Order: sequence, then structure tokens, then C-alpha cells
Amino acid sequence: MKRFKNIGTGVQIALVVALMVLMAGAVGAYALDAANRDKIADGVTVGGVDVGGESTDDAKRMLRAKLVEPLEHPVTVTFEEHKFTLSPDEIDVRADIDGMVDEAQDASQEGGLPSRLVRYATGGEVDREITPRISYSNDAVDDFIAGVGAKVNRDAQDATVDPTPTSLTPVPAQDGIQLRAENLREKVDAALQSPKARTVKATVVRTEPEVTEKELASQYPSYITVDRGGFTLRLFKDLKLAKEYTIAVGAQGFDTSAGLYDIQSKQVNPTWYVPDEAWAGDLAGTTVPPGPDNPLQARWMGFNGGAGIHGTSDIGSLGSAASHGCIRMAVPDVIELYDQVDVGTPVYIF
Repeated sequence: MKRFKNIGTGVQIALVVALMVLMAGAVGAYALDAANRDKIADGVTVGGVDVGGESTDDAKRMLRAKLVEPLEHPVTVTFEEHKFTLSPDEIDVRADIDGMVDEAQDASQEGGLPSRLVRYATGGEVDREITPRISYSNDAVDDFIAGVGAKVNRDAQDATVDPTPTSLTPVPAQDGIQLRAENLREKVDAALQSPKARTVKATVVRTEPEVTEKELASQYPSYITVDRGGFTLRLFKDLKLAKEYTIAVGAQGFDTSAGLYDIQSKQVNPTWYVPDEAWAGDLAGTTVPPGPDNPLQARWMGFNGGAGIHGTSDIGSLGSAASHGCIRMAVPDVIELYDQVDVGTPVYIF
């Protein structure tokens, strides 16, 4: 009986020893876990900044230096030769460093004690990217984006001509530009939260003009310029000077109005509907049919209400300011001009 008693005592001792070993192991495990509790697990990054293996205090200092301080620099938006700057002060940029480090610590504690012990023993990592906790005024960013759009956006511009009394200079067309505002907003948001990408490129949608420079000649098959001071009318065909004519223009007090007009009506041997004005004398308000008594000889090309281009039998007035606002031409000249222009032909008077 004594022999069995001794065996029982040995078992008890073994159990006690095993228990003590387990307790020591548990104490050691908890001690090891406690020793690492203030450290962030390897593999954890915050906004691209690797804080793995750092203490919470060191992680805070690192994030302040590598993440927050760069955020104090402006974000620059570029488009072609334009640059637009958004300063952090304008939108009150703030970073929650404590919150980011707390989230990194929480990520380091995931998986429970057994998982952490295995990681400690094997040098494993926690693959976790913490999104930066950056706050700023959304309204201020919206205003900034709207300001960029106001400078960048433009309607498509058709090619046109820049006339002078003696020439027509082609003006190239321009594409229409519309800022992709939502896309730029996403880029600016990302840049505001990034310590690296502080310059972003705006993208746009382009629309083509209806008239290109190559199409100008067909757009302006004929064009008239009137040099009042030089008493000269010039006809351009396909943007090239075709003919010059000596004319008479409005006398003082009846000046031919300057500006851009177009031929609105054409008549052969026109009737004169006399304006009801004092200068018309007894003819005021009457109608004068075609014939030798009608001052509107041969042809009429109206371009500005009651004003127009017409032939005259008073060829001595050509080369002077003599009319009541119309443009006078010699009869052969006005007939020649009439056959080369259509309704809609521009008439630029200088």
C-alpha cells in the first residue's frame, strides 16, 4: 500500500510542477504582451508613413514631422500655364494625430493574445494602412474649385476675322473648355491628406468650335470694309482683296455710322421711301419711283435700317462727305458690287 501512495505523491508533484511551468509561461506571455502594448505592430502605416515598431509617443512625433508638417504647405492646381494655390490656412486644415495613433494601436492588438504571441515569436507583421484623420472646410474647397473653373472654363470660339480698312486678318478658333470639377475635387481632397502629392493637374472636357480657320474663307465668301476717312469701299472675296471703289459718305451731321453691319436687303432700281425729315424738304414722307429723279440709282444694298449702299448720278460727290448717311458709288461700280455680294455679307465701317 505504501508503494502506491508514493506513486500518487509523485503524480501530484508532477502536476504541481507542470502547473507552475504553465503559470510561469502565462506570466511570461502576459509580461511579453504588456511590454509590447505601447508599441505599434510592424506593417502598420498611417497615410503612407511607416509607424511599425514605434512607441506611441515616437509615432506621434513621426506623424507630426512626416504627415502634419507637410500639410502646412499649399496645394497647387495646374492647368496649362495657369497655377492656382490653396493654402491650409484658407480651409483650416487640422490633423487628429492622437486619433490616428490610437487606431494604429487598436490594429496592433487585433487577433487576441495567442495571435500576438505567435507574431512576437516569428517577427510577423500586421498589414494595415490607417487612413489619415484630416479635417478641413469643405465649403472653402468648393469655393476654390469654383474659382478654378471660373478661370479655366470658356465657350468654344469660332474662327473669325479681324478687319481693318485695308485687310482681313484671320483669328484662329478656340476649343471650348469645361473643368472636370468633381475629378479635381477628388484630387484636391487626396492632396490635402497626403504629405507628398501637393501638386495636382486639372483635367478638362474640350468641345470643338463650329468654324475652324480652314473654313473661314467659305464662312466669308464676300466681305466689305468702308474707310470713311479715305472715302474707299473695299470688297474682299475669300478673305482676299478683290476690288477698291471710291465712294461718298455721310456729310457732317449725317455721318455714316461706324460699326459692323451686314447687307439686309438688295434691290435693282429701288424705290426711294423718303424719310419724314426736315432735310428732305417737300419730298419728306413721299415715295420716289425708279428713274432719273431718284437719287438711289441702279442698285440698293441696305445694311443699317434706312442706310445703304447705292449708285448716284452725282459722281462729283464721290471722294467726299456728301450724303445723308448712305454710301454712294458710281453706277457701274454699284452694279458690279451688287452682283458679287449676297444678303448677309458683312459690312464693317471704320
